[in-house]
Amino acid sequence: METQTKITQKTRRAVVTSKRGDKSITVQIDYLVKHPKYGKYIRRRTKLGVHDPNNQAGVGDIVDIAECRPISKMISWRLVNIVKKAVIE
Repeated sequence: METQTKITQKTRRAVVTSKRGDKSITVQIDYLVKHPKYGKYIRRRTKLGVHDPNNQAGVGDIVDIAECRPISKMISWRLVNIVKKAVIE
């Protein structure tokens, strides 16, 4: 009997920081890490390249992203949906 293993994709919520190329955006994920010795929480951030096939996300939007196959050298995440659009005044 064959056993099927389900591969779970990593999903993250991030903020769009840059929209320079065609069909690609850069997002930033902020998180807290506890210092091993002192116990203080330190703010860290990660920048990721994300594939946006329809060019629908803009700078400042909050988006959901999911891991996928490598699309280019720096892009291995894809846009799932836009949670909240940025308010431009």
